[in-house]
Amino acid sequence: MLSDMQSEQIAVRLPVELLSALDDMVRHGTYANRAAAVRAGVRLLAEAERRRHVDESLIAGYTRVPPTPAGEAAAFASLRQAIVEEPW
Repeated sequence: MLSDMQSEQIAVRLPVELLSALDDMVRHGTYANRAAAVRAGVRLLAEAERRRHVDESLIAGYTRVPPTPAGEAAAFASLRQAIVEEPW
């Protein structure tokens, strides 16, 4: 976890409304302290950015090599089967 990672302290200015929301999360026990909440937020942003890059790569790949009609049919059949097997 983060306790084993080297870290560096930074200073951040937040609008009063965001700071109030941050303090509410700490007060309600969602996060142990402000730093933990900020780390969680940055972690989420980093993951969203990573996923955005993956999405862009997938789109570029399908743009370069579009799926064939047979490939699309197989994908839809697989999707339909997955939905049928879902235990809702």
